[in-house]
Amino acid sequence: MKRLVMAFMILLVAGGVVYAKDYEMTKKTGDYTVKIAIDKNPPVTGENNIVAEIKDAASKNVTDAIVVIDYGMPAMPGMPAMNYKAGASLKDKRYAATLNFSMSGPWAVTIKITRGGKTQSVKLNVDVK
Repeated sequence: MKRLVMAFMILLVAGGVVYAKDYEMTKKTGDYTVKIAIDKNPPVTGENNIVAEIKDAASKNVTDAIVVIDYGMPAMPGMPAMNYKAGASLKDKRYAATLNFSMSGPWAVTIKITRGGKTQSVKLNVDVK
């Protein structure tokens, strides 16, 4: 009986890891509301897929913008600053890109939205494991 209970507990824990929810947040910048999702929660060293759904003031999906994602880690003792850029492509009314975090620690991510000659940015911090 004890083994059966232990096996059941292991299944519950493993199932929770397999079905962990994406890292999600919603941010506002100007007239835009940006819903951001990263496929790993918490983000991990290596490739992480990020998706940004952008809505205007009328809650309509923005599909005619140029979206670029800048991400980096500040300089630390014995290590220079790291800065990377990823262009996002439109897929199913959402902008998708892949971020490749080269090491664990705090990373700053900036999503730049250019539309109609104006650029607005959404900033977030992620702790990469």
